Amino acid sequence: MLSLEDKKWQELHGGYHIPYDASIVLRSMEEDVDGWDDAWDELWNELHHQGDVGIASYAAIPQLVRIASTATARGDDFYSLISTIEVARHRHGNPALPEWLKADYDSAWVQASAFAKADLDSSVDSGTIPAILSVLALAKGELKLGAMLSGMHEDELDEWLEERFGWSEVYA
Repeated sequence: MLSLEDKKWQELHGGYHIPYDASIVLRSMEEDVDGWDDAWDELWNELHHQGDVGIASYAAIPQLVRIASTATARGDDFYSLISTIEVARHRHGNPALPEWLKADYDSAWVQASAFAKADLDSSVDSGTIPAILSVLALAKGELKLGAMLSGMHEDELDEWLEERFGWSEVYA
């Protein structure tokens, strides 16, 4: 795993295709496990932009999973961001996962899947459940299902259920 002290972070590109040193915000998350709101905002803004991701986005995943392992709870931001990055990784125009990162990245997904299974059994809010299910699908290699779960908003789900099964909010 790329150490948060490694100077390589300064050279890695994020979602804007410019260098973004994610190690700074990842270190702040590590130091303050309960004060992650600002960190998530920055990571969402810098690691993913309109479907674009970079090597910094991929390198952040093992660190995010490691940091999340110390948290008492993992919420929507954790699951949604790693799902979004994984889905975007397969999108045309985004860089391939570098060989030097592959083993740590794959291992992080195994661990994220274990968290997702445990967290699904705990009392998570209804907004986090689709993100958790997306992680589980992606970890099993179900890219299309994971992408759908990651990207579908509740109003889109309502519309799909209405069209497909004649459901409306009355039945929900």
